[in-house]
Amino acid sequence: MVLSLGEACCSVLQTAEPTAKLMRARAVARDWRLGRIAHSFDAAMPDFPNRPAHPELLAPRFMPKRRRAGSERARIAMLHAFAHIEFVAIDLAFDLVGRFGAEFPREFADDWLHVGADEAMHFALLDRRLRQLGSHYGAMPAHDGLWEAAYETRHDTLARLAIVPMVLEARGLDVTPATITRFEAQGDSASARILNRIFHDEIRHVGAGTKWFESACRSAGANPVETWKHKLESHFRGSVKPPFNDSARSKAGLTRDYYAWVAMPEPDRLDP
Repeated sequence: MVLSLGEACCSVLQTAEPTAKLMRARAVARDWRLGRIAHSFDAAMPDFPNRPAHPELLAPRFMPKRRRAGSERARIAMLHAFAHIEFVAIDLAFDLVGRFGAEFPREFADDWLHVGADEAMHFALLDRRLRQLGSHYGAMPAHDGLWEAAYETRHDTLARLAIVPMVLEARGLDVTPATITRFEAQGDSASARILNRIFHDEIRHVGAGTKWFESACRSAGANPVETWKHKLESHFRGSVKPPFNDSARSKAGLTRDYYAWVAMPEPDRLDP
């Protein structure tokens, strides 16, 4: 019996244990690429993915304060935060396909299953690095702000694309280069190389979000920039604030037309 793409994506979200999830994500992406999965959507996506017992998920305001910059413990905490982002991003990619894929051509699934496989690889690299440093994913608390955004946009394709890749993932393009520089200055070149790999992959991920958002806007006869602003005002609880990495955002097709109007100073609760 050939598995449908909806069923396959749902199976990733239903897998809680981290190693099993990343292996399942890779398997679904591979089977899709090899033509072993049908382009059909007959499975309802869950509102919330299954999660492992650890890390403990806290509201952002209850997250522990950052430790002194430069300490090994601070670097581990930063890597753990990145690992959690990548772990949740696996579910975000597969949920996007399973929930909204029927609205788009096959190329939509091609792009986002590739993204999902990337996120699984990123998580594996970060978890391995944490173990090399004497820690592991789940050793520290984390927050679920990324999935809160997914839940808020579960019924609105344009809102999901506008907020998750074009705001939350784009924020990584802004903040990751400085983190890489900080790790290099502290002599942690191994971690810096991993973050640099993730950074360059995320440009492509944000690019996929922008590409499909603009495609959906064209199909609806809507102005992409105005629609993006409207979706943020309607569905986004956080803030979009400078400084922006204009170079990386431009490579992803996210031009300043989208965000030049933004100047919100409050802290971004989804920074790593």
